Amino acid sequence: MQEVKNSTNNHTNVTHIFEGVTLTLLKEKAIWIDELKTLLIADLHFGKAAHFRKSGIPIPEPVHDADLVQLKKLQTHFSPIHTYFLGDLFHSDWNSQWEYFQEFLEQFPKTEFHLVKGNHDILSPLAYKQSVLKIHNEPLILGNLMLSHEPLENIPTGFLNICGHIHPGVRLVGKARQSVRIPCYFLSQSRLILPAFGNFTGLALVKPKPGDKLWGITHEKIIPVLSGTSIG
Repeated sequence: MQEVKNSTNNHTNVTHIFEGVTLTLLKEKAIWIDELKTLLIADLHFGKAAHFRKSGIPIPEPVHDADLVQLKKLQTHFSPIHTYFLGDLFHSDWNSQWEYFQEFLEQFPKTEFHLVKGNHDILSPLAYKQSVLKIHNEPLILGNLMLSHEPLENIPTGFLNICGHIHPGVRLVGKARQSVRIPCYFLSQSRLILPAFGNFTGLALVKPKPGDKLWGITHEKIIPVLSGTSIG
């Protein structure tokens, strides 16, 4: 696997080449595959605010607005033929935000939207059937890429598992004991874990082993977490 870093539109993304396919890791917490005109996104958790309100916790719906603004920017900029949501697209039980999200996706008729189902994707079969999404109940093979929600245990030689579920993050510690927690991409052997796309999600701090790679994400750029960096 070969890594190349490039700068686009005054911000830095990271490209990773696997078996001749270039994966562009975006600071917008998504992966673009230009050869396939495909966008990969994990863990949007749309509708989570309404889910909390049904339980009596007053979370305002605009908490999700920034996610849709970001998704619209990606769809408009790249014009993907396929967009794959790698699980936890909608947070658990049905609420009215499901219809709102379907109307949002209908703005992009040239894109085929896919959902590789995750543990929070528990709507009724009828709800999925009536949506614009193509539903995949099992991990999906796309060339040498294995798309799943949860990290796969057994990955055949020559394949890369791209997944979500973990919401990976990293805590960087400075010399004066100051620290910051940021989302990250996490590459470990034959598995690449995406950060959660949704803003209303938590972080699970990862502990890299020798040979693993981390890329921290800020609003401006992606930061390769180099060997020797202090990680909390």
